[in-house]
Amino acid sequence: MTSSSQTLAGPSRPGRFLGPSLDKIIKNVAWRKHSALVSASKSALDLLATLSDSPYPIPSSSIPYISPADANALLHPLILAIESASPKITEPALDCTQKLISHGLIRCEIAPVDPADAGSSNVASRLLDSICRCGGVGDDAVELAIIRALLSAVRSPSLLIRGECLVQIVKSCYNVYLGSLSGTNQISAKAALAQIVAIVCARVEADSMVAEIRTISVAELLELSDKGLNEPSFVQSVQNFISEAVDGYEGDPIILNSSPQSEPRDGCNSGVNGTGECGNGESNDGGDLGGGSTIREDGFFLFKNLCKFSMKFSTQENPEDHLILRGKVLSLELLRVAIDNAGLLWRTNERFLGAIKQYLCLSLLKNSALSAMSIFQLLCSIFMSLLSKFRSGLKAEVGIFFPMLILRVLENVLQPSFLQKMTVLNLLEKICQDSQLIIDIFVNYDCDVDSPNIFERTVNGLLKTALGVPPGSTTTLSPAQDTTFRIESVKCLVAIIKTMGAWMDQQLRIADYYPSKNLEIDMSSENQYAVNGEEGTANDYELHAEGNSELSEAATLEQRRAYKIEFQKGISLFNRKPSKGIEFLINAKKIGSSPEEVAVFLKNTTGLNETMIGDYLGEREEFPLKVMHAYVDSLNCEGMDFGQAIRFFLRGFRLPGEAQKIDRIMEKFAERYCKCNPSSFSSADTAYVLAYSVIMLNTDAHNNMVKDKMSKADFIRNNRGIDDGKDLPEEYLGSLYDQIVKNEIKMNAESSAQESKQANSINKLLGLDNILNLVTWKQEEEKALGANGVLIKHIQEQFKAKKGKSESVFYAVTDAAILRFMVEVCWAPMLAAFSMTLDQSDDTAATFQCLQGFHYAVHVTSVMCMQTQRDAFVTTVAKFTYLHCAADMKQKNVDAVKTIMTIAIEDGNYLQESWEHILTCLSRFEHLQLLGEGAPPDASFFAIPRSDADEKPQKSPVFPSIKKKGNALQSPAVMAVVRGGSYDSTTVGVNASGLVTPEQINNFISNLNLLDQIGNFELNHIFAHSQRLNSEAIVAFVKALCKVSMAELQSPTDPRVFSLTKIVEIAHYNMNRIRLVWTRIWNVLSDFFVSVGLSENLSVAIFVMDSLRQLAMKFLEREELSNYNFQNEFLRPFVIVMQKSGSAEIRELIVRCISQMVLSRVNNVKSGWKSVFMVFTTAAADERKNIVLLAFETMEKIVRDYFPYITETETTTFTDCVRCLITFTNSRFNSDVSLNAIAFLRFCAVKLAEGGVVFYEKNNESGSSISVDGDGSDGHTFTDKDDHVYFWVPLLTGYNRAL
Repeated sequence: MTSSSQTLAGPSRPGRFLGPSLDKIIKNVAWRKHSALVSASKSALDLLATLSDSPYPIPSSSIPYISPADANALLHPLILAIESASPKITEPALDCTQKLISHGLIRCEIAPVDPADAGSSNVASRLLDSICRCGGVGDDAVELAIIRALLSAVRSPSLLIRGECLVQIVKSCYNVYLGSLSGTNQISAKAALAQIVAIVCARVEADSMVAEIRTISVAELLELSDKGLNEPSFVQSVQNFISEAVDGYEGDPIILNSSPQSEPRDGCNSGVNGTGECGNGESNDGGDLGGGSTIREDGFFLFKNLCKFSMKFSTQENPEDHLILRGKVLSLELLRVAIDNAGLLWRTNERFLGAIKQYLCLSLLKNSALSAMSIFQLLCSIFMSLLSKFRSGLKAEVGIFFPMLILRVLENVLQPSFLQKMTVLNLLEKICQDSQLIIDIFVNYDCDVDSPNIFERTVNGLLKTALGVPPGSTTTLSPAQDTTFRIESVKCLVAIIKTMGAWMDQQLRIADYYPSKNLEIDMSSENQYAVNGEEGTANDYELHAEGNSELSEAATLEQRRAYKIEFQKGISLFNRKPSKGIEFLINAKKIGSSPEEVAVFLKNTTGLNETMIGDYLGEREEFPLKVMHAYVDSLNCEGMDFGQAIRFFLRGFRLPGEAQKIDRIMEKFAERYCKCNPSSFSSADTAYVLAYSVIMLNTDAHNNMVKDKMSKADFIRNNRGIDDGKDLPEEYLGSLYDQIVKNEIKMNAESSAQESKQANSINKLLGLDNILNLVTWKQEEEKALGANGVLIKHIQEQFKAKKGKSESVFYAVTDAAILRFMVEVCWAPMLAAFSMTLDQSDDTAATFQCLQGFHYAVHVTSVMCMQTQRDAFVTTVAKFTYLHCAADMKQKNVDAVKTIMTIAIEDGNYLQESWEHILTCLSRFEHLQLLGEGAPPDASFFAIPRSDADEKPQKSPVFPSIKKKGNALQSPAVMAVVRGGSYDSTTVGVNASGLVTPEQINNFISNLNLLDQIGNFELNHIFAHSQRLNSEAIVAFVKALCKVSMAELQSPTDPRVFSLTKIVEIAHYNMNRIRLVWTRIWNVLSDFFVSVGLSENLSVAIFVMDSLRQLAMKFLEREELSNYNFQNEFLRPFVIVMQKSGSAEIRELIVRCISQMVLSRVNNVKSGWKSVFMVFTTAAADERKNIVLLAFETMEKIVRDYFPYITETETTTFTDCVRCLITFTNSRFNSDVSLNAIAFLRFCAVKLAEGGVVFYEKNNESGSSISVDGDGSDGHTFTDKDDHVYFWVPLLTGYNRAL
């Protein structure tokens, strides 16, 4: 067989494929019916037998290595075979063509074939044209061969297929998709079309026939439509088919001419299914393609025609044309592929960007009125791609489509289509995962006075959906659907705050917290569509001042945001009280103060209530009257007939109901009309009367309350003699009558059915009322109808109006401070959504999402230093822990405790005052843990005698483990917790008189088991982690811990020491911090210890003083350098409590503590001697004898055994020692104490006389002097010759008092 093929083929390369195929054609053909084909095939075989390849390629030939004439002779039989309409002949011809193309044996430019002059085209063009025209054979194998051949042709870099031919290939694949009875062929045609679009886009981007081609995914193509064909076996076979076509090319690419193709093309006149039109030949509109490349020209042409294919609508005769709908869906899917594969060129080249605006956006508008779910899903998918990749160039368009496609569905809570709203929620979830996209939306729309508040409306719409259908409302949703909506909307809100946090973290790692840089504007050299000439001038008053270039991004955007908020506030005020609104806007400098400027505001500003405009224009006060005159004078009605002019005049406002106001307005209108049209009437009086008459006719004809309608004769009779006593022509009045009766004079806003009052007010304020009201959403069961022509015209006018505005500049922001303004918008809706969902739902997924939302919200608000918002989120999570009413806890409340702990670990540096709520939760959690374990309450420690305080308490049998034994009734503490209390109550179980049911006890015990999910490690880790907090955070942490501990200790029924023990722990953990930070910490702790040490609860005060002793012992282990005063500051709480406490037990405890510390750490005591002697001085004057004796006993040991240590560091401590001894000399309890104190004073005098007191600085080489600083020192420097007068004075004074 191989030798036979070689004999048929001859030595040439094309012969290897042509020989066997031609032989098969000859065998299968009916010779009499297709004699020309048989003859051509035999001639070709004879030619192949003698033909050999040329050593060099021949540029003018379709087959590179043979002559043009031979190429024509070889390919002509294939053309005849394909045109034969016989499957047995057509299939081998198509197969041969595909092999020739895929092996690079056909190389040329494929141009359109003129049927009237086919011979003028090259043979390859005719061959491809014949393939495109043979789609009606109806054979499955032929259809697949057509698809394979056409895809290979487009894939081949050896064939440059021009725009019209490319569109013809696309149509042929369309026809296979729409007409084939084979599901495999339908999928193959669809996949081939998608691959063709991907190939063209890749080449357009590379501007070369050689480009990296991405193989499309067949499974992804079938996600939104043709789901019935989504069989795994079909999908895999088609995927292999596409992969072979993309990867199976062999050969060299065609060399393109450098000159661009410039002549315009006329689009072919057959539509997708053989009818209609596909293009209008506008291939060179819109400007330059950045080099005039033929490849890019052809890509542009294909994109434009795909857009036009997608805008084919059913006719009125056949409104349910299924093929039209399938073709539309396919076109939209191909457009989605094109946008997904579009690269940088599409975003920067004006013409490609213009094509998206002009054609694709128009397609989205036309199709947005259809009810088919697959179309709506495709529109959303395309819009998502545009939003992700093209938002900088489509600012105005996104501002229109986002409310139309997304917000309109999102805000429909009562009567939504389930699939449609789920599509929108899924789309929003994708949008919310792109952090830069969310930031850009807020900056460019919510901070732009001429744009809708997209971010704010999205968040509020998600809140409405998360809250569900209001009680008592009628809805089409089932409970399951409503629940699904709620969970999905919460997911979107969580995604928003999560991406905001991720963006914030990214920006703060890149730059300093508030980087001061100029606002970045996304304007490449090829995309200055918004900032040249007049388009770059500012259209609002304050936003582009000269000094703005020096402001940070956040400051600039704050101005823009504030401007918009105040401007909308003025509009809102105007819609309630017009005069007040105008006054407010003028005073705020949002509009000018002249009547002309106010008139422009009334005429051009969207969101104003038309009735209020009419009322204001009809006022008789001087300024509104001038505004009305300016408003009317701005009307240009030159050349208009009277009916047209009055209709044009009244489209911007509603005439007031008061006759005098109408009179003033119509009088001025008549004057203006006559001024613009001097020859229309003899005087303005005529126009005035006729205007009044027209208004009356309009009301009479179109008011349903009027039963007896005015006839034409009545109208003519009413207007007799109004033209200076003469009659106006009856034909003129009759024509005017017919115009008014047939077409009511009404405002633009009245041109469509009104929706709910609330929705309208929002849409008007955002300038979208006219657009949105024109798009009438239909229920799913309604039929798809063509888009309203008024809609298309109106939207195009909107685009033109927005195109020239300076606010179409797209801002790209990198300053993290912008998040503050975003949080101000979204925090309250998020708090409401998360709180309500967490409160009402026990669904694990929903509660998890809510707690995640709280976590991310706390992170953002904390880092942004937004105290109010941060505290709101933290407090809410803390309340949802239900630790204050443990009997009602559920799993979601335990998860809330976990969230609180995660927040404490991850965001501890930014929590500040919020630490109090977190530490309160930790305290309550530990309390429940102890109760569950059967440990005795802390109050039992306070009942232990002080002499036994150092012994380890044994576990009391009164408190068994209630989790195991369920013996809760034996514990009053447990009963109090089961009763519960409010979150803000300092003591759980304050309603002690309430009864406790067995059910509550059982719930409480089971909930304690739930809390076992959280171990002591997580609890203790938060306190151990405190050493990683920054200097500001640790101070805030200590303050909060002291406050919580104070509340614990001051409980009248159940004082606890959990936080107090943690204070000692964190003091130990943070002992190595720098002295400046530690001083700030100790200032807080010192006040705490003093306050609690003076507590009326003696047991609590004793416990606190003992805790202070533990801390002091730890700190005295550290050596203190000379001339520092930290030990003195540290021991000062002992001094203050000693001086102020009315409890003898506390004073005695302090003396014992000080005695123990000094005697055990005497080597390390430096500046602390001052506080030690102050404590003993106070004790010496105490009214309790045992305290005096105890203090003097320690004093005696200090003076007798450790006197050198007293002046080791500071000589001033000597005077403190002397003062203390002097106080002891005045003791009234024991003369021995007084005498011994006098003896010790004598000992001190001897030491002083011997010179043993003076401390010479070791760093002073002369050793002759020392600067003495202390109480009463004036900085004088004493020398040896001064005889230490400074030290003798208090000593001698003491002797004097003793005598």
